Amino acid sequence: MNKSAEISGLTKDELMTNSEQYQYEELRQLLEDQMKELVHKAKEAVNVLSREGDSSADPLDRATMDSGRESSLRFRERESRLIRKILAALQKMDEGDYGICESCGNDIPYSRLKARPVTSYCIRCKTKMENWEKTVGL
Repeated sequence: MNKSAEISGLTKDELMTNSEQYQYEELRQLLEDQMKELVHKAKEAVNVLSREGDSSADPLDRATMDSGRESSLRFRERESRLIRKILAALQKMDEGDYGICESCGNDIPYSRLKARPVTSYCIRCKTKMENWEKTVGL
């Protein structure tokens, strides 16, 4: 819970203005729409991969198909990670913890959430983390 909610004893929903509530609902809809799109793409990919056969006897054709499949699977893995992040963000919304930086506990500005609705960190903390990762070579 953010610092102002802790001090007042009110929930985040009780502290939100109409404008903030609208923004919150807009972000929820954005996340849900993105989730539906990703799930749809994943189902299509499974259908395509299951229809593709290794009927080609030509080793070069098989190698090309395998390379394409591997590339598609890597892309689907990235989408799978994004789905997990979306689910986590939606859960945070349900629990009243969405939009609160996991590092410093401050509210994450709406502009940042709009640009990256799955973020868990304010820009200041995320920048610090990225700089540290560069320093240690991650």
